[in-house]
Amino acid sequence: MASFEVIEKVGNNLRCKCIDPGLLLPRAKLTFWRDGKRVGKNFELPTLSAKDWADIDFGISEGVDFIAVSFVRAADDIRNLKDYLATRSSESIKVLAKIESFESLENLEEIIEASNGIMVARGDLGVEIPLEQIPAIQEKITSLCRQLNKPVIIASQLLESMIEYPTPTRAEVADVSEAVRQLADALMLSGESAIGMYSDKALGVLRLASARMEGWCQEERHHNSFVPLQLGTSLPDQIAEQICNSAVEIANNLAVDAIFVYTRYGYMASLLSRNRPYSPIFAFTDIDNTRKALNLHWGVIPIGIELSIDMEENFRRSFGLAEKRGVVQSGDLVLVVSDVTPIDPTTTGALQSLQVRTIA
Repeated sequence: MASFEVIEKVGNNLRCKCIDPGLLLPRAKLTFWRDGKRVGKNFELPTLSAKDWADIDFGISEGVDFIAVSFVRAADDIRNLKDYLATRSSESIKVLAKIESFESLENLEEIIEASNGIMVARGDLGVEIPLEQIPAIQEKITSLCRQLNKPVIIASQLLESMIEYPTPTRAEVADVSEAVRQLADALMLSGESAIGMYSDKALGVLRLASARMEGWCQEERHHNSFVPLQLGTSLPDQIAEQICNSAVEIANNLAVDAIFVYTRYGYMASLLSRNRPYSPIFAFTDIDNTRKALNLHWGVIPIGIELSIDMEENFRRSFGLAEKRGVVQSGDLVLVVSDVTPIDPTTTGALQSLQVRTIA
């Protein structure tokens, strides 16, 4: 928002000359450059301050679903918070890492693996790296999150002009559409909805532009080029991956009307989402935290329902509920996937299945 040239150092202070005038607020983020290159810094300040820990405790007491950590530098920043949540019996709270610093880019893959999801905070990130690198970095983060099966949120300045005006710039609409084309899991408004004069209209524009680009991607079969990495190390996890990879290929080839997945912890629902099928994914679960967390995954519509170890009973309940809500109708073709673990001490592993059903 403003640029200064450092003239001299006076004790612990810097005397500066303003080059590009702008609004300088308290606690503003500062980045230092010399000869066109960013100056590395290590202030040895903790990622989470004492106030942050107090805010986290407040969030735990209020039952929040997600905590987004700003200025993550390494995976340990995320692991330490997860360990703390475990001591407070709050493991159900998902931890998101905000990628908005140069250090986070240097440790990107391990941060993604440690987190439950990623937020690309482009506003602060654009201060840390040259502006022209932002589009390529955004696409790299989005692609890596998809490979590692972690949801990614694109945030900051999507419709910035709508803080003050009722319509966006055409460039902003193009920016939103590009994030959708990159198959990000979610888009997030910030100033537009927090302090904007047209928050409802901004949300409407975001949904309209996203839906149009998603429709175009469907028409052009834009999702076909993805080759998933194998993530599972145990045999059950590897089987689950293969089932979901095959399920999406079958669903696309048969042009099914919907994919139903029965899941307690959301793993196979996330694997289906990772493959970005053309059909909507309806995830049926009996665990409330799973239902809430799955809202963040691309293409997944989570629905709370009582699950049974009797799969036919699950089919009957879910098909009836889906028909009642109008999301499927008689004659529709539905692909069914399940990772529900039988409640039977003699059974090991998950009951992983794949079927194609027609709504009666």
